[in-house]
Amino acid sequence: MTLTNSADSDIDAGTVRAAVEAFCDRNWDLDLTVEQWWRLLAEARYSHPMLPESAGGLGYGMDQSALVSLVLAERGVLGPPGGLGRMLAAPTIAFHGTPEQIDRYVPEILDGRVGWCQLFSEPNAGSDLASLQCRAERDGDEWVITGQKVWTSGGQVSDMGMLLARTDPDQPKHSGISWFAFDMDQPGVDVRPLTEMTGRALFNEVFIDEARVAGSALIGGLNNGWRVGNTTLMVERASLGSSGRKPPELIPGPKGGVLDARVGDFVDRSGAAAMSGVPPLGVDMWWWLVDMARKNGSITSKVLRDDLVRLYGLIEINRLSIQRAKGGSSSAAAPNIAKLTMSELNRSFRDIGMRVVGADGMLMGESDGQSGGHIAELALFSPAPSIYGGTDQVQRNIIGERVLGLPREPGPARDTPFSQLPKN
Repeated sequence: MTLTNSADSDIDAGTVRAAVEAFCDRNWDLDLTVEQWWRLLAEARYSHPMLPESAGGLGYGMDQSALVSLVLAERGVLGPPGGLGRMLAAPTIAFHGTPEQIDRYVPEILDGRVGWCQLFSEPNAGSDLASLQCRAERDGDEWVITGQKVWTSGGQVSDMGMLLARTDPDQPKHSGISWFAFDMDQPGVDVRPLTEMTGRALFNEVFIDEARVAGSALIGGLNNGWRVGNTTLMVERASLGSSGRKPPELIPGPKGGVLDARVGDFVDRSGAAAMSGVPPLGVDMWWWLVDMARKNGSITSKVLRDDLVRLYGLIEINRLSIQRAKGGSSSAAAPNIAKLTMSELNRSFRDIGMRVVGADGMLMGESDGQSGGHIAELALFSPAPSIYGGTDQVQRNIIGERVLGLPREPGPARDTPFSQLPKN
């Protein structure tokens, strides 16, 4: 799958850097509102430069797109809208949508007017997503949706959802599914946050009771949702496993509550991000741990130094693997390997971080301990990456069956109608 214009992906790095720096010089102003800044980024096609030009991007390859993010981070400006709309919905719609659907949905994602969530997993359809039971029943020009979704990241602040629903239970389970652009703000949609060990509520459960979606919001064709959804999942796994320096991001859409805020409230005049939080997993966070270890003297431990070097090696292996994927020479398992590496990075940063800060790793308050509570939160959150976006076990199954050609797990024949399958 490619979302770029190959002719444009060969633009040299110097040209890309100069263009982004010139854009920042012309437009960055601490007194702009977030909405105004995001509109400028979208108009310059820097919100998602990997998208084709027909979908509001520049047709850049991964190298050029990463460089855009790097330059925005170096210049200390606010990044494009965060969330799953730009990460997942925009590429999926750009690849599978009609020109009318692209024009309808993608621009308001890129300029942050609308936030999206992902309505895929269900209580009985997580690792085996194709067994989902959320129903979509045709009613004239509309579809009536009934079912339950769970682990919906950002559902409570989203305006739209990427919905997988079963449109034909008499087809095999992978064939009778469709992908919809689903309005979250309507009767029959109940979003309930799920509080995690961290005390935050990133995930939600969503109950849908006879909500409606227009036929024009069906993306990629009737009963073709498994193929469309796999595009979404491929982009997700590659995105979750990617690394590199990025500018700070905010929640898009009116529910995020930041559209009218000053961009200067989120970055300071030195260009450093004023937002709280530990650096994202990668070399910046590695140096953050090294600096703490130097300050508290734990760097003198030979075992800790060995483990820090081993962690640095894992970061570099991930970076080089991504570079190889950018060059088109990686295997079909690259997104799954990237997802597995991300899980391992979380665990490694957790374990080494706890050893660096010692007993302070039990403190969660932002004013507590050496890390401001970040290591404790990382430790509590660390099991999640091996579950969301497809469990580590699912990734290994995919690599084994689809890439290495190992035998599939036993089960009913693949052409068995979903209505005849036992329901878990």
